[in-house]
Amino acid sequence: HGSGGISGFMNLDGYTAFFNCLFIFSALVTVLFSKRYLSGRLGNPDEFYLLLLISTLGAMVLAAAEHFAVFLLGLEIMSISLYVLVAYPEEGNPPLEAALKYLVLSGVASTTMLFGMALVYNATGTLNVSGLAAGVPGIADGDQRFLVVGHGLLIIGLAFKLSLVPLHMWTPDVVQGAPAPVSGYLATVSKAAVFAFLMRYIFESDAVTYPAILQVLAFVAVLSMVVGNLLALRQRNLKRLLAYSSIAHAGYLIITVIVLVTVVGFRESAEAAMFYLVGYTLMTLVAFGVVGVLSLPSESADAESPSAYQGLFWRHPVLGTILSLALLSLAGIPLTVGFIAKFYLFTVGIEGGLWILVWALVLGSAIAIYYYLRAILAMTQKPLELSGSVNTVLPLGSMSVLVVLGLLILGFGVYPSPLIEVIRISLGVLGG
Repeated sequence: HGSGGISGFMNLDGYTAFFNCLFIFSALVTVLFSKRYLSGRLGNPDEFYLLLLISTLGAMVLAAAEHFAVFLLGLEIMSISLYVLVAYPEEGNPPLEAALKYLVLSGVASTTMLFGMALVYNATGTLNVSGLAAGVPGIADGDQRFLVVGHGLLIIGLAFKLSLVPLHMWTPDVVQGAPAPVSGYLATVSKAAVFAFLMRYIFESDAVTYPAILQVLAFVAVLSMVVGNLLALRQRNLKRLLAYSSIAHAGYLIITVIVLVTVVGFRESAEAAMFYLVGYTLMTLVAFGVVGVLSLPSESADAESPSAYQGLFWRHPVLGTILSLALLSLAGIPLTVGFIAKFYLFTVGIEGGLWILVWALVLGSAIAIYYYLRAILAMTQKPLELSGSVNTVLPLGSMSVLVVLGLLILGFGVYPSPLIEVIRISLGVLGG
């Protein structure tokens, strides 16, 4: 198995190593943002950082999982820590409500996947992801139906975890209710970890070779791209806008999963997905980082209302510029990492002949430009009289992290070669 690991259970190849680096980087940024965010609220509690580390460990196990038991273990290690992190600020109901909704969502997703795994095991006699495709030719017709339904349920459970439409119902509530640094972590690490497993699982089990599963996945991807962006149009609250935007971004990413089984192959589609996830992670961490920096410890809600951002360019030019850069990158404007990432998906989609998905990507991105620019326009307007919920003293540490992330968004947009090279090297180590 690749370049090592626990045979049949975990695969510690270049693909896993790449995702692990992404998770550790995201967790480190989250810690740096959380330090200041929590200091005024709870006086830097140690268990918050411990839970963050445990959750990151779960994400790393997920990326390496080759066996359904290891996958479930990684998923639960990551999710159980996240329930507590979402509910962390004890004052106020929104975090508690968000944690409860996240618990219910995760419970539904896990039970759906468990039932799917049971059906797959019933049909093939194996729980090893890479052994599924090998066992398929000898399966009787009756068992074949079990296998298709099992794969379908597994993918539905993973779609729940990725908040794809129509399984996205409570995602914006969870993102809005959680503390800003945790919202950023939730929108990046938890999604990237599930996606890392989804790609490996689809590639090694050949699940998408069944037309029914392929059609459902394509339908869900188109719905997520279009509906996610249309719902974001109605949002004035920045955290909710970013939550709906993340639903659309998950839809874009599904293009790479569908092209895995076409002429494009694993390496090219994985390369596009990995580049996209790096860009998406940088942009999302910046956006939630700015929310955290502007939020006052004395308020139970974060600085997420439109009034908190009106005139931000005049009050804090550096912060306004960095947030605008992140939003423009999320919209896929040239000279940002978001443009290169979307171009990658566009190319891979065309090579795979997925014209409907490519058109949905273009349509979704066009809608997105409107609401991102609307948010940037609000920042350029004359500042309102500051309400009590906005922080006016900016911490140097968090600002430095935001500047570095902003430079990376710009740097990878202008000169993406080093990142592409790293991705290709990590995929070169992969035995696929």
